[in-house]
Amino acid sequence: MTHGTRDTHEAGGAYDTAAEEEFWDGRYGESERIWSGDPNAALVREVSGMEPGTVLDLGCGEGGDAIWLARQGWRVTAVDISRIALERAARHAASVAGDVAGDVAGRIDWQRHDLATSFPEGTFDLVSAQFLHSPGDMPRERILRAAASAVAPGGVLLIVGHAGPPSWETEPDRYGALPTPREVLESLDLPDGEWEVLVSEEHPRTQTGPDGLPGTRTDNTLKIRRLAG
Repeated sequence: MTHGTRDTHEAGGAYDTAAEEEFWDGRYGESERIWSGDPNAALVREVSGMEPGTVLDLGCGEGGDAIWLARQGWRVTAVDISRIALERAARHAASVAGDVAGDVAGRIDWQRHDLATSFPEGTFDLVSAQFLHSPGDMPRERILRAAASAVAPGGVLLIVGHAGPPSWETEPDRYGALPTPREVLESLDLPDGEWEVLVSEEHPRTQTGPDGLPGTRTDNTLKIRRLAG
């Protein structure tokens, strides 16, 4: 899960791949683990009960979502810009006991991509973008349009993001403009009559702040299905 300090839209200047890679490798290199290792709650809520197929996990980070998906029976293509994150995720997957999916590690294809400059090939039954934010000039809207194009007929695009800063933030402006689900949908520029909206909502959650105390923040979820035609 590639998180950052603010959401970005179309970059106004030149995009610096090297700087983006350096930032995220540095971020993951700060400690042995950045995230909990658990799947995102919104992913579990929205994907549980779906028939497993192929899934593209964008910004997979340390692999919590990808591993959970593989354990449910999905064939996962998991993508991140950080070499350190991908290596850590692969080690985690290799240590996980099989579930209904059997060999968890064998069901995941880890791929390194800077999504601003390259994108995995193929189409997928599910494309998941969980908190795909970056403090750099990542062209998020363009990447999410590519994500929509990668959804197979009858498949689902699931986008979960921050809707506002956490309750403990004293400088909320540093998070920039965080889009609503409606704004995310509009930015996808989808053809009329080819998609249906399944979920479009904001939802608060509890999150531990830097002082170790619980706080709150609001996230949003957009779940849409490409019609089979």
